Amino acid sequence: MRKVLIIDTSLLCVWLKVYGMEVCGSDNNRWNFERVERKIQEEMAKSTTLVLPLATVVETGNHIAQARAKQYETAEAFARIITYAAQETSPWAAFSEQIILWEAQALKELADQFPNLAKQKTSMGDASIVILGQHYYHKAYHVEFLTADEQLKAQEPPPPATPLRRSDRRVNKP
Repeated sequence: MRKVLIIDTSLLCVWLKVYGMEVCGSDNNRWNFERVERKIQEEMAKSTTLVLPLATVVETGNHIAQARAKQYETAEAFARIITYAAQETSPWAAFSEQIILWEAQALKELADQFPNLAKQKTSMGDASIVILGQHYYHKAYHVEFLTADEQLKAQEPPPPATPLRRSDRRVNKP
């Protein structure tokens, strides 16, 4: 089964060691660089495709620029990741996969949904990540959100059903 790991802003900032954002999550779900690195390496070993949502790119870039230190070094590391994704260098998914989500019809649908999402305290960035997850889910990918945000994680598409083996499909005859 093909799998994508969609990376949220908070964990990308931890992975990049953005100054002041080196740790995130609640006490029972704390993420630091070592934990993020371990998770990403495990997924890469399984040939999981890493997805960098456009919202994550914009938000992470803002955090890097507003950091009190190490903006240049962090921006260089971030620029490498963006370049890999732009060139669809494994394990990164191509940005072009997300283009349809920003076309007129998809934007209209997002605009229609957003007032209710905002009422539920779902940001536009998170809403776009959920829609991106649904996009990959409908293409038969196992989708996982790499996030410390429990509300966003709860909106992750369900894991794909395990196909039945031939022997499981037999009807027991009396």
